[in-house]
Amino acid sequence: MKYVNPSKSRQESLSGIVYASSAFLIWGLSPIYWKVMRDIPAFEIIMHRVIWSFLFLLFVLVFRRHWNEFMAAVKKPRTFVILIPTTILLGYNWFIYIWAVNNEHILQASLGYFINPLINVLLGMVFLKERLRRMQTVSLALAAIAVLYLTFYYGEFPWIALSLAFAFGFYGLIRKVTPVSSLVGLFIEMLLLSGPALAYILFLHSKGIGALFRISIKIDLFLMGTAFLTAFPLLLFTLGTRRLNLSTVGFLQYIAPSCMFLLGVFLYNEPLSSAQIFAFVFIWTALFIYSTDAARYYRLTKNLPGVHP
Repeated sequence: MKYVNPSKSRQESLSGIVYASSAFLIWGLSPIYWKVMRDIPAFEIIMHRVIWSFLFLLFVLVFRRHWNEFMAAVKKPRTFVILIPTTILLGYNWFIYIWAVNNEHILQASLGYFINPLINVLLGMVFLKERLRRMQTVSLALAAIAVLYLTFYYGEFPWIALSLAFAFGFYGLIRKVTPVSSLVGLFIEMLLLSGPALAYILFLHSKGIGALFRISIKIDLFLMGTAFLTAFPLLLFTLGTRRLNLSTVGFLQYIAPSCMFLLGVFLYNEPLSSAQIFAFVFIWTALFIYSTDAARYYRLTKNLPGVHP
């Protein structure tokens, strides 16, 4: 068994928490960024996000010496076939999220990302034949009650929240079985989207209605900066997860939707009804049960033979 210096291990854990927390904090505060471009159609923003992210990730790929991994993936058509649905799911998730933020639905978007871990459990049960522990079943039941209550109270299905949760859930599920790293996988996804995105942007400019170079320098910089907002937190997240166990990452992931919830209520003054409070309390309770159970399970299994080296 390899000796691990306790001091070094603590330092790695601390740096991992800083990296992962920073990533989730950036994602959680991102509505402030998207609100600056509220007058630009969400679809056009997504097309710019694809193009600038592709260029930025190309630089990162070369700088971090992942080009060989990319070339190895290119030689496997199966990898591209698998990444086609993830590309569609990612684009759809981005579109719904930005549309929701810029149309006063930040609270529903935050609800979607609160629900997401529970959706992951559900998808694991359905598609990966994972067995649910008792507390996981309780968590899913509470989440279902919250969604049903919102549906019957408003007479409207919370489609924004569930679209975000299921799109990101299926995205994670497929990427789980795709033999590429997060960075290379995202680069390939941007590569697949960049052609149509560039064609769309050029079409808008041919009609004289594109946003780039037509509104203000600030808007131009924010459109280009979508690349940084896309790739930088992903790199931080990758650095963090390499240094932390999954249960810790599971707790930290609630930073993002919590920030979104606070922004929606206190900065953008979105109405918070009694039904929404009821739903959030049920979701938060479900997440507390889920996270406590995950941490307990990790402690029980981390020293078992075959679970950890």
